[in-house]
Amino acid sequence: SSGINAKTVNNDPIMKRKLRIVYLENYRVSLAEKIFPASDLSEQISTAGTEASGTGNMKFMLNGALTIGTMDGANVEMCEEVGRENMFIFGLTVDQVNALHKKGYNPRDYYDANPELKQCLDQIRDGYFSSDDPGRFNDIYQSLVNHDRFLLLADYADYIRAQEAVSRAYKDPLNWAKMSLLNIAASGKFSSDRTISQYAQEIWGVEPSTISLPPPEESCHHGDTKS
Repeated sequence: SSGINAKTVNNDPIMKRKLRIVYLENYRVSLAEKIFPASDLSEQISTAGTEASGTGNMKFMLNGALTIGTMDGANVEMCEEVGRENMFIFGLTVDQVNALHKKGYNPRDYYDANPELKQCLDQIRDGYFSSDDPGRFNDIYQSLVNHDRFLLLADYADYIRAQEAVSRAYKDPLNWAKMSLLNIAASGKFSSDRTISQYAQEIWGVEPSTISLPPPEESCHHGDTKS
């Protein structure tokens, strides 16, 4: 199904020179080594409170990508380090998510109130992205409009606002480069050394050891091994 979406977008006469969708199969370290340094924008869009934004965003940050994301998971720590003005934050906060659930969330309210969002979802429902099988993505439509567990429709309008801010910022290469450098400079907290040290102290309850291990090529056995 993802290939069909790419085919639709990539062959659109208006969009094909501006936007292309490429799926990289079998994500692994060797691909990550190419993806992280090559990326201008990192999308970390998990719903606030789900703690689904992990370490990949830090790797993008370390390599100079700017982040568009929610206040979820590690995005919160990154924002504390680099400042909200050097990220593109959008969406509900954890408190707002909880309040909306308590009030009673009805995704159809957002669907009916936003013509652009409605058009997008109707295209998914009606087979715009699957002309060979118009009903292929109907389950996605039904899930979002009638359930929307992750409040995607509630976050949609603010996501579009943030994307427009990205577009404006990208037109100013000097400022974009400044923001990128500030992200790199602020990423030191996320080093593996600091992380392991904090885990050792706060979670594992172990103290640093002064014992030095031998180089890997040397034997770890001590004493005379002669018979």
